Formats: sequence, structure tokens, C-alpha cells
Amino acid sequence: MEIKGKVHEIGAIQQVSETFKKRDLIVEYAENPTYPEYIRFEALQDKTALFDSLKPGDEIEVSFNLRGRPWTNKDGVTSYFNSLVVWRLTTLTGTAPTAADAPQYAAPVDVNTAAGEDDDLPF
Repeated sequence: MEIKGKVHEIGAIQQVSETFKKRDLIVEYAENPTYPEYIRFEALQDKTALFDSLKPGDEIEVSFNLRGRPWTNKDGVTSYFNSLVVWRLTTLTGTAPTAADAPQYAAPVDVNTAAGEDDDLPF
């Protein structure tokens, strides 16, 4: 699944256990600009680094998986939780190529006949 929005808040990395870490990202999603939605995404393990270069206000596209799981409390009541797990993130603002990013090409070559040469092509 994918969604486009604006970075609202970037959470700190949470070291849940010795081998597990996660990080939250809050995205402002404005399908209706009058009533924006604030959606919490999470990145797990090595994907937490995806948020390092972001800053609030950046326009982004988030690719994520929707996950759900049950949890039963001590009284036997089951609740269900959903999470949106990021697997790819694309920054949409500030992505226009600059002159430094442009590929370097050789100077144009004049293909016209050089001075003193006859053009004797048969066509």
C-alpha cells in the first residue's frame, strides 16, 4: 500500500529489546484539506534509518504493509491491533535535479563538412 502526505513528526529510535528496535513517523494525510488525518507509521529494525534524512514539512510517499494481531487479556477479552509498517519511503520535495546532479556529456561535435573537404556522398 502507498500513501502521499507531509511529515508531521519523527520519533526517536526505541530499543525494545536487545535485538529489536522500532521508530515512529507521523504523516499528515490531507485527502480533505479541511480535515487532515495524522497517521502513525512504524519502521522496524534496519528500516528505522529511512527516517534519518526527513524533517517536518517534507512531502513524502510511504510504501507500507498493513499488519494486524490479536491480544487476549487476563480476563479472556480479545482486542485487535493494527500497525502500518514502512518498507520504502520516497521524498517528493526537494528532489528536482540540480546542475551538480546532471550527467556530464561531451561537448557537441560539428558534423558538417570540415573546411577544405568535399562532400562526395552518393545520396
